[in-house]
Amino acid sequence: MKDVNYIKHLNAVFEQFSKDNRLNPTHISLYIALFQVWNSTRFADEFFVIRNEVMKYSKIGSKSTYHRCIKELNHWNYIVYFPSHNPYHGSKIKMLSSGQAIVHNRPKSATSSGQALVPIYKHIQTIENNKNINKQGHFKNSDLEDFKNNSKHHRAVPNQDNLKTTKNKNYNEPL
Repeated sequence: MKDVNYIKHLNAVFEQFSKDNRLNPTHISLYIALFQVWNSTRFADEFFVIRNEVMKYSKIGSKSTYHRCIKELNHWNYIVYFPSHNPYHGSKIKMLSSGQAIVHNRPKSATSSGQALVPIYKHIQTIENNKNINKQGHFKNSDLEDFKNNSKHHRAVPNQDNLKTTKNKNYNEPL
């Protein structure tokens, strides 16, 4: 590849990352690891990578996560990935230049044929919800009172205090 300006390329890619909601930190970490390997090859048009080395640089611990992320980066046009199924020969990667990185296919937020993505918000307590909580507490208290009333009727020996938990305690007596 011709002269690659390290800073301009990273600035353009990070600008793209900030606009792309599909990416997670693992994708970004993997891209930066690939960029580092690309830099060590003096920005060759295409270069070969060793999976374990890139996983170590990007702090990815799972092979399945590595393969999923690298395929998604390829699918989303951040890189061009040529997988090698030979364990003795690394996969080939082609990094796109900073000019190409800006023209990615981003998901359209207006209309699409797929399912709409809706953010998940935490449950917000409202007056209605507080009323429901109070109702649940009321049912719990009434159930407890019923249990106490029923347990008094079903005692085998009435008024027997097996644990000796009387209200009038004499602390001078041994247990």
